Amino acid sequence: MSMHTEFPAGFLWGTATAAHQVEGNNINSDFWVMEHAPGTIFQEPSGDACDHYRLYCDDIQTLKDLGFNAYRFSIEWARVEPADGSISKAALRHYADVLATCHEYGITPIVTLHHFTSPRWLMKLGGWESAETPKRFEAYTQAVMRELGSLIPYVCTINEANIAVLLRRMNMNAGAQSDGDSQAPIGVNADSAGGSFAAWMQACAQELNTPLDKLKTFLFTSTDAAQTLIRDAHARARDAIKSANPATQVGITLALNDVQTLPGGEALAATIKDEQFFSYLPACADDDFIGVQNYSRQRIGAEGVLPNEAGVETTQMGYEYYPEALEGVIRMVAAAGKPMIITENGLSTEDDSRRVAFIQRALAGVRRCLDDRLDVRGYVYWSALDNFEWVFGYRPKFGLIDVDRATQQRRVKESGRYLGNIARRNALGE
Repeated sequence: MSMHTEFPAGFLWGTATAAHQVEGNNINSDFWVMEHAPGTIFQEPSGDACDHYRLYCDDIQTLKDLGFNAYRFSIEWARVEPADGSISKAALRHYADVLATCHEYGITPIVTLHHFTSPRWLMKLGGWESAETPKRFEAYTQAVMRELGSLIPYVCTINEANIAVLLRRMNMNAGAQSDGDSQAPIGVNADSAGGSFAAWMQACAQELNTPLDKLKTFLFTSTDAAQTLIRDAHARARDAIKSANPATQVGITLALNDVQTLPGGEALAATIKDEQFFSYLPACADDDFIGVQNYSRQRIGAEGVLPNEAGVETTQMGYEYYPEALEGVIRMVAAAGKPMIITENGLSTEDDSRRVAFIQRALAGVRRCLDDRLDVRGYVYWSALDNFEWVFGYRPKFGLIDVDRATQQRRVKESGRYLGNIARRNALGE
């Protein structure tokens, strides 16, 4: 039996983007401010990004031509609600056009409502530690669903709800940053980027005319209070979605390392699995699916979280190249008893042949899970386009499609053709 026929009929084959990383000029978001504040830790600003806000139709047609049947993208809260309580009908019309284009090309849209970025006005309320935020997110969700709900078959409410907790743990492992602030993003030398993390955050607060203690952005807020609010925001959004369109399938996505336990690491491994995954299950109890997002593994031994073994291949992000991690994570998540969609999996590399091999090995793990009757409904590669990778700028290349940002010309990589061909042949039953 060939690889292509070992996936169920109706399996979702997709690739993903996030609004801020591809659309360009998301000027009303908190991240736009953080990119431009004095002493920023961002390697470069997002700027025009991939100009996907204008070029979405061509990009979706390319995905269709490659053979994909799904596209995961995010609706940008800062565009839909540029001021508190002020809904932009023009922004909603734009996203209606994106959704209609997906349907026209036979592409199933998977919509994410929050992918790391928030409206800058939310920071004045206290961001992701404000008791007001879940209600504001609910109202935004209602506005989107009221206008677009009939066009949206799948919603991921919040992307990587656990990401700040995961980053906190990674920073604990790596040791304190140069300025002693463990909330600075992993892998970023804040001093070499123009100043200390603390000084940059103070500059961001000034730019936003917000007290520093209220500047609680999604990525950098890992307190228990913030996590409680994120869970509440998800539940409120799910109820709003189901009220507007009961047929829409709703889930949350979680960033999950494949936690591998070595002798002596059992207790810490259990703690990390609970932090990353099991503690979120009560909030997911009424969801239709869980969005699984995985990039590598985490090895836990008697000494704690272990660094990469000497000589292992790593990606541009510094992770170990380990596509088998996806299978391990699927098997852990299966314990929740929910359908799973792989909403992100991929790697950053300049060597596209390594991306082809990564996809091949990751999908072999998905097939083994399906053989064991685990309920995996789709595989969505991150990402469709080489895009803005947050504090790291445009250097990391995750995309199936290369983007010349001087001209915005697209060039499909071999990995895009490879995965698209699997999708096409699976659809044809070949």
